[in-house]
Amino acid sequence: MTFISQVNKWFVNANVNSAAKLRLFCIPYAGGGASAFYEWSHFFPKEIEVCSIQLPGRENRGAEVPLTNLQQIVEIVAEEIQPLINIPFAFFGHSMGALISFELARTIRQKSNVNPVHLFVSGRHAPQIPCAKQDYHLLPDEQFIQELRSLNGTPEIVLQDAEMMSILLPRLRADFSVCGSYQYKNDEPFECPITAFGGKNDNGVTYQSLEAWREQTKREFSVCMYPGDHFFLYESKYEMIEFMCKQLRLVLAPKI
Repeated sequence: MTFISQVNKWFVNANVNSAAKLRLFCIPYAGGGASAFYEWSHFFPKEIEVCSIQLPGRENRGAEVPLTNLQQIVEIVAEEIQPLINIPFAFFGHSMGALISFELARTIRQKSNVNPVHLFVSGRHAPQIPCAKQDYHLLPDEQFIQELRSLNGTPEIVLQDAEMMSILLPRLRADFSVCGSYQYKNDEPFECPITAFGGKNDNGVTYQSLEAWREQTKREFSVCMYPGDHFFLYESKYEMIEFMCKQLRLVLAPKI
């Protein structure tokens, strides 16, 4: 019973597809929840189970205190995910989720001596590049909300709703603290392909900063740019999913 409850708590849609031969774990951006990937499973073949990772402090876990330290998040998820990496697995993460995916894959490699079959990172510069600003979470509310507005990921009607923002701000500040306090450490590149996705109009994440992810793998690497700003994953999700399907089908294809 403990296993089932924990899986349902941390991993949405896990262990529901008996035909699954590969799991794609999806990790959302700062302030986001597992619902960001609610429809994704409809667009992948039945052999691929799409599992969204639900962090504390959002959606059905809204009553829980958000975590503010990336290493703490990674250590907990790396432990909880163990029963689900009994088949090949891949990660997709957007923005903060890309950083968590990267460090989670590193920790799993260290603890279990296994790599994901593919790492898809989206809307985030390579981890070895220092953040331009590390103190967003310390800004006064008005300035913090202005930074959120510039990212164009929160509807204006929500940003102007004082009651709604009083609920969202603690979660968002916690997530920005996760990113701002991150300290990169050198380690061996992965033995799996990495694909970096970016928005052509994302002023904060350039093609060059995505290209720098190349240093993190010994295998194939590619950058895919799509129309849109930092939240291009919504308007370009079908193209991204199509690309990921092709890459993951290669893993599942019979070896001749």
